[in-house]
Amino acid sequence: MNSKDLVVNYLTDNKEGMKNLITWFLNEVMKKEADELAGATRYERTGSRRTYRNGTRSRSLKSRHGLLSLNKPLLRDIPFKTQVFERYSRVEKALEKSIIESYLQGVSTRKIQNVISTLGVEKVSASYVSSIAKELDSKVKEFLSRPVDSHIPYIFVDASYFKIRDGTRYANKALLVIAGIRNDGIREILGARIADCEDELTWEDLFSDLKERGLKKVDLIISDGHKGIQNAVEHSFHGCSWQMCQVHFIRAVLKKIPRKDHKSVVAILKDSLTDPRRLQECILELESRGFSRAANTAERFQYDLMNYRSFPPEHWRRIRTTNLLERVHKEIKRRYRSIGAFPNDSSLLRIAGSILMDINEEWVTGRRYLSDVSEIPSVDTGTEITAY
Repeated sequence: MNSKDLVVNYLTDNKEGMKNLITWFLNEVMKKEADELAGATRYERTGSRRTYRNGTRSRSLKSRHGLLSLNKPLLRDIPFKTQVFERYSRVEKALEKSIIESYLQGVSTRKIQNVISTLGVEKVSASYVSSIAKELDSKVKEFLSRPVDSHIPYIFVDASYFKIRDGTRYANKALLVIAGIRNDGIREILGARIADCEDELTWEDLFSDLKERGLKKVDLIISDGHKGIQNAVEHSFHGCSWQMCQVHFIRAVLKKIPRKDHKSVVAILKDSLTDPRRLQECILELESRGFSRAANTAERFQYDLMNYRSFPPEHWRRIRTTNLLERVHKEIKRRYRSIGAFPNDSSLLRIAGSILMDINEEWVTGRRYLSDVSEIPSVDTGTEITAY
């Protein structure tokens, strides 16, 4: 089937067409890998050839689109190594593992049973589940504990909550995630952890882990207005500025205002965030309109809303909100909907860590997040950070 037939097939039968399209693409990737290992394309005559093709072997790959039947190339004198099966199926393995583990531990809702059926898994043993988890856990642990060997001037901090089984009950637990922008403009996932809550000690412990792994200096940390984060930043990163996410700031103020007044107040808040002088006027206006609680909230964060302006103007749009991490949590939540509830902390960290690994790989191999500069200048914020 040629590429034109694949497109027609996709348009006429979306589900089967996508399966055929992915199968064709992954087979083409392996053909290219075989050419590189052999040192030449098939039938090519060249002095750089290292070996010859030796046919193919059928291999199956389980994906969200169904079971894919792939043709893995074979070489005569050297083993054929491919990244297709590892890179494409890493998150799928984590998803399957979490669903199977939920099923074994009694989290088997009708939705989970339907997902298990589509994966082709009807009866599984505890040893099979354990074998799947072991490899994934090792890779996630290695990823989350790798050295931090670059200067990270900007760090983004955020958390999202997931339902996890705790003994005989279910509880909402936090997935803490930290990402940063390196001085070359590339984004990077720096750490993640499961916690019962977002208190100061939990965030301090995660920050200490980053410093022990090699984080030397931070110029600006961007997060929502959680007091635990603010206190942890103050104690862990001396001389570092904290930026209150402007999107979260607007949400926090609107919570203290009747819904019928939201539209007019949003306009005032957005206008105040374009000019530091307008922020104080905004607080007074909120007070005069009888929104004392909203005015108190705005006053609480007024000195932490404009810190991003101490950095190059071309960075401002990227570093005044936590939008970078909002997209990350959105992807994890999308996968979470297929599971419903996690049987334990390890299950959540397994699938979240696998997704974070894939996102990080896209970031470090893709375009610069701050593409208009070659290097981010560090603001003079004192001595380097040391772990304690």
